[in-house]
Amino acid sequence: EAAAWRIIDASANRAGEALRVLEDVARFGLDDEPLTRRLKDLRHDLATLLATGLARHRAALRDIAGDVGVDLAAAAALPRRSLADLVAANAARGAQALRSLEETALVVAPSAAPAFALLRYRLYEAERRAAAAVRSHDRLGDVRLCVLVGGEADEAAFVRLVESLLGAGVRLLQVRDKSLPVPALTARVQAAVAAARRHDPTAPAVVIVNDRIDVAAAVGGAGGHVGALDLPVPLARRVLGPDAVLGATAHDLDEARTAAAAGADYLGVGPCFPSTTKSFGRFAAPGFLRGVAEELAVPAFAIGGITPERLDEVFACGLGRVAVAAAVTRAPDPAAVATTLLERLAAGPPLRPRPPAP
Repeated sequence: EAAAWRIIDASANRAGEALRVLEDVARFGLDDEPLTRRLKDLRHDLATLLATGLARHRAALRDIAGDVGVDLAAAAALPRRSLADLVAANAARGAQALRSLEETALVVAPSAAPAFALLRYRLYEAERRAAAAVRSHDRLGDVRLCVLVGGEADEAAFVRLVESLLGAGVRLLQVRDKSLPVPALTARVQAAVAAARRHDPTAPAVVIVNDRIDVAAAVGGAGGHVGALDLPVPLARRVLGPDAVLGATAHDLDEARTAAAAGADYLGVGPCFPSTTKSFGRFAAPGFLRGVAEELAVPAFAIGGITPERLDEVFACGLGRVAVAAAVTRAPDPAAVATTLLERLAAGPPLRPRPPAP
């Protein structure tokens, strides 16, 4: 029985330490309040479980000097070079420790074993959310402008538009044209992906397909964007795979929270203003936009009637990213308007995660 208590003591320490690292990544690395709260609750629930009976013999039987594993090091430890590495390594460490607690508790405290199992499953879900948040910030962390492009008169005109926007510095393009037949839409997306790779083979701009997740999945290198009437985010992720960028539209804070929790890499929040490309029955309240900016760490782009003249209103709500359609694509010089937007956006609110203090 003494050996079992020593195992519980060591595993409890490993689990708590791993959860603390994950919480710190969410809090200071990702600036993600909901994920931080989830991990803090998980860590506190572990401490509570250990304190209700399992703490009796832990410290008394601790024997650091006699522990044969103190000086043992793994032959190939997981790297710690990025936030993604910290998440992967500590989620694995925490899950293994919780499994050890679950198994060993069966020997000395059987009633506690199911609770350890539930904590482990909660950690799995927190790991998924943390990994998704890191992925979205790695891909879109410093992207402030998304331009929505239609199919144009023909493919040649479409490619000219795309290339001009890439030349202006646009790094996120969404192809949105509900009138194009699927074969023509697919050809446009393929052309946009090819143009992005030509422009920057090392770090090409992200090309997103609005609505048609099947087209996005079929065209290698393209991501997808879903709205309320499209595939839900978890099912769209299954179709696109783990590496594709997936965005979602949110019209209120609850929708934004749900999409972020489901694994959307970015949000389109709005509609903010009257638009020349779509008609809206209602517009996003400033409180909704401020709530997204203050609460959610996932990149969020204000959308709907955005023009250079309206950026200050967006900034006032705390958002520093916008998605724009007609104001750019229907301008006499789309690249010039895109450049103006990028310059203005560079002076907008800090993007999350916030840079560390000096």
